[in-house]
Amino acid sequence: MRCIPFAFILFAGSALTAWAGPAPKYAVAELPAALRENAHAVERRHDELLTVKSAARTVETVLRATTILDEAGSRWASELVYYSSLNRISYFRGAVYDAGGRQLRQLRSQDIRDISLSDGFSLATDARGRVADLSQPTYPYTVEFEYEVVSDNPLFYSTWKPQATEQFSVQEATFKVVMPAGLALRFQERRLPAGTALAQSTVAGQQVYAWRVQNLAALEEETDAPPVSELTPAVFTAPSAFEVEGHAGQLNSWADLSRWTYELNANRATLPPALVAGMQALVAGETDERARIRKVYKFLQANTRYISVQLGLGGWQTFPAADVAAKGYGDCKALTNYCQALLSAAGITAHAALIKAGADEHDIRTDFPSSQFNHVVLCVPLKAAKADTVWLECTDQTNPFGYMGSFTGNRHALLLLPEGGRLVPTPRYGAAENRRQRHADVYLDANGNAKATLRTLRTGLEYDAVAGLAGLELSEQKKRVSNRLALGNFTLDKVAFQPLPTTATIPGLVETLALTLPGLAPPSGKRVFITPNLLSRLSAPTPAVGERQTDVWLDYAFTQLDTVQLHLPASLQPEQLPAPVQLTTPFGTYSSQLQALPDGSIRYVRRLEMPRTRFARADYPAYLEFRRKVSAADKAQLVLLKTDA
Repeated sequence: MRCIPFAFILFAGSALTAWAGPAPKYAVAELPAALRENAHAVERRHDELLTVKSAARTVETVLRATTILDEAGSRWASELVYYSSLNRISYFRGAVYDAGGRQLRQLRSQDIRDISLSDGFSLATDARGRVADLSQPTYPYTVEFEYEVVSDNPLFYSTWKPQATEQFSVQEATFKVVMPAGLALRFQERRLPAGTALAQSTVAGQQVYAWRVQNLAALEEETDAPPVSELTPAVFTAPSAFEVEGHAGQLNSWADLSRWTYELNANRATLPPALVAGMQALVAGETDERARIRKVYKFLQANTRYISVQLGLGGWQTFPAADVAAKGYGDCKALTNYCQALLSAAGITAHAALIKAGADEHDIRTDFPSSQFNHVVLCVPLKAAKADTVWLECTDQTNPFGYMGSFTGNRHALLLLPEGGRLVPTPRYGAAENRRQRHADVYLDANGNAKATLRTLRTGLEYDAVAGLAGLELSEQKKRVSNRLALGNFTLDKVAFQPLPTTATIPGLVETLALTLPGLAPPSGKRVFITPNLLSRLSAPTPAVGERQTDVWLDYAFTQLDTVQLHLPASLQPEQLPAPVQLTTPFGTYSSQLQALPDGSIRYVRRLEMPRTRFARADYPAYLEFRRKVSAADKAQLVLLKTDA
């Protein structure tokens, strides 16, 4: 064996080091095993710094390094940085590392795309962003992003949520806020781990607030669990005083935010005299207050359309009502302000209200006054009934009168009043309103083939899912209906939709279907087996592996009513009817039964009502048992005997 001179080894090692690039970091082998368990991605490091320069300017600096363990974690390989005319990006950098921590490449300018983020309703956003994707074909790998955003819209301070989703663990995350002298920070801590305490200090006359978490294990995704935002650590921050493009305000209460927004939009509701006279003529002779409001709302829907205008202060300040009257369009603020002016011309008082809109959005944090809103709606208190209010969505030309639905219902809105407004609840849609009521006539022949006619009424939030179907082409209607019918072999022969009258308290849509169902109940010897519950079978949740970790959170209340009339040929008779099922629990009530009628048909009646509620995790086994019993009853079969066999 030949020996290599020691000096040569030193030289070769130095040369390799010189050409090896940056020193390795974020090696996956260094990850604690506990952080990889149940995780698709691990936050190796997340440092967020909010520097408040003044009441009119903030600077947010973020560094994030995330190890992507598998394909399900690949969403974390990209980063989206928002910007607008009031928020500019100082820099946006990134790099990607292999499993050993060696840098594969850095983020290049051509890797960053500039995109529009308009959502069609927002209150205060220019809706643009820069997005970068450092995805790799081989797992695991680590991405690192750094960026800085300078904001002249200090209404929005940072919200720190280091663990944003299930199956995502955190090795280390820090959050720091630096406040100038004379400007107080408002903050609220939620669910911080034991031992995680605020570190507060004074540096060069500035107040520094710092939080840090380490080694947060991934949460397992559980059925019917609260949203992860209610389970993981968070720190919410907000200004006590702010200034947007010269408009200063305070933010120590909801009244403060309401007053600032109201004053910003004051004196913008003047209408042309001819339009004022038109509104007065429109409601002349109408004594019913709600009917007068309906006429004005119908005029709004017929004569305006929505466009998004969210530039700078325009994200908060409305177009004048006269401009909307002349042009026929506006954003959510402008159309709401315009409708308010139309109602005022008709002698009706209404108030604009800020709201957090979105079908998947949860209610605001009512105990922490801050800017949490993205939309504006109109609140119309009725004089005739002190406890009654009409709510109007002014951006939608087809929205039913007074209906908020899943977009803005079941949450709080902030009234905009000159003296400062308050939070008020929007309409609540519970089990009584969210109804799906179906009647089916099924005509079975001796060979188990069937024809069926289904008439289904959906109201409330059940209506939301089908509201747009009536306006589609027939081919598209059939496609969408077919995709959601949980049936095996079938042909959709007819589709028809009929909305409830516009005077209905809760909007609804009646869907009528005609189906051909070959082999619905194929014979087996001298028996035929059929499941009377054609379309409303509730599956049982998958049991948790190990001990349940979260509460049971049922966030959607509904009522389902099903009647199925089975019309049988003379050659088929029921062998035995299954016993009725009746379940009454805190989780919901259920009943189903079969009845033989004098004309030889069999009637199946089912009712399921579920509340919107929350239960302790100790109640999960009882909830699971309820769902299992419902599932078993829904799948129960009726046995028919062939009398001519």
